Amino acid sequence: MSEVVTRARLVPMRPRDPDEPGRVASSLELFFDLVFVVAVSVAASQLHHALSEKHVGSGLLSFAMVFFAIWWAWMNFTWFATSFATDDWLYRLLTIVQMSGVLVLAAGIERVFTEKDFRVVVLAYVVMRVAMIAQWLRASHSAGESRRATLFYAGGIATAQVLWLVFLVLPESIQLAAWVVFVLFEIAVPVVAERRGMTPWHPHHITERYSLFTLILLGESLLASANAIIEAVHDHEALGPLIALSVLTLVVTAALWWIYFWPPHHTAITSLWRSLRYGYVHYFVFAAAGAFSAGIEVEIDVITHHTELSDLAASYTVTVPIAIFVLGIWWIALRDNADRVVNLVVPLGAVLVLLDPLIPVPFALTALFMALVVATLVIRPPITRPPITDPPTTGPPITGRPITRPTH
Repeated sequence: MSEVVTRARLVPMRPRDPDEPGRVASSLELFFDLVFVVAVSVAASQLHHALSEKHVGSGLLSFAMVFFAIWWAWMNFTWFATSFATDDWLYRLLTIVQMSGVLVLAAGIERVFTEKDFRVVVLAYVVMRVAMIAQWLRASHSAGESRRATLFYAGGIATAQVLWLVFLVLPESIQLAAWVVFVLFEIAVPVVAERRGMTPWHPHHITERYSLFTLILLGESLLASANAIIEAVHDHEALGPLIALSVLTLVVTAALWWIYFWPPHHTAITSLWRSLRYGYVHYFVFAAAGAFSAGIEVEIDVITHHTELSDLAASYTVTVPIAIFVLGIWWIALRDNADRVVNLVVPLGAVLVLLDPLIPVPFALTALFMALVVATLVIRPPITRPPITDPPTTGPPITGRPITRPTH
C-alpha cells in the first residue's frame, strides 16, 4: 500500500493531531473561502431586492433556504479539514471541485428568489457533497478508530443527496415541508456519526475558521457602508442622511466585530453539547450578518426613494439581524466567559436595538447601544473558567480536552 501511495504522490489521510502546535488556516482553506464571498454577496443582494420590493416573507424564506446550502457546505469542509486535511494533489482537486459547485450555486440563487426554481442550486449543492463523500471514503482507509464514523458520514451524506434530488420533482406545495425534513436529516448525520467513532479536531484551528468566515460576512456590511457614500456623491439632496448611515454602519459593524472576538472561542467547544451548539447556532449568526448588509442596502433605498417599503419596516431589516447576531454569539461563546454585568448588558443591548425603528433618526439608537455594549466589554475583560467537558460514554475518563465535534 505504501508503494501505491508513493507512486501516486498521495499522503495517507490519517487523523490530524488535535493538539498540533501552531495549527492555522492553510492557504487552500483561505482560497476556498473566496468562493463563498461570491455566494454570500449574491444571496445578500437578492435579499436586498426582495425586501425593497416588499416581498418580505418570500425573500426571507428564500434567503434562509439558500443560506443553509452555503453555510452547510462551508462548515462540512471546514470540520473535515481540521480532522483529515493532507494538502496533497487529490485533496486539493476535490476541494476545487467543491469550489466550482459553490460558484454554480451562486449563479442559481437569483432563480430561487424570483421563480422558486431550485434546480441549479440543488444540483450545484449535490456536486459539492459528492466531492465530500469522496473525501470521507478516502479518509476511511486510514482513519483507525474513527473508521466507523467516516463511513457513516459518507453513507449519510450520500443518502441526503438522493433526498435533495427527489426534492426537485416534488410539487411546490410540499417543497417547504420536505426542505425542513431533509435539512434535519443533514444536520443529524454528524450527531450520529460522532457517536460511532470520534474524529479528532483542533479547537483553535476550527474556531479560527469560523472567525474568518465571520470577517467575510462583516465585510459585506462594510461594502454596504461604502455604497451609502457612493450614493451620497450622486444624490446631493440625500447627502446628509446617506453619510450618517455610512458612519453608523461602520460603528455597528465594528461593534459586532468587537463583540464576536471578545471571548476566547476555543473554550466554547469543549464538550459534545457545546460543540453542537457552537456549530449549529452559527447558522443564525452567519445568516444574520449576511442579512444585516442587505438591510443597510434597503435603508439606502429608503433614503433615496427607491423603495415603497415603510421607514419602520426598513429599520427592522437592520435591527433584527443585529439582535440575532449579538444574542447568538452571547449564547454560544460569550456568556460562559463573562461576569453578571456583561451577561446583563449584552443581551439587553441586543433587545434594545429593536427600539430603533420607533425614532425618526434611522439606526442612531442601534449605534449608541452597540457602543455602550463595547464599552462594557472593554471595562470588564473575559473571565477564565475551567473547560466544560462531557463525560465519555465508554473508556477511561477524559479531562481537559474536547471529546468530539458535531459537524462536517
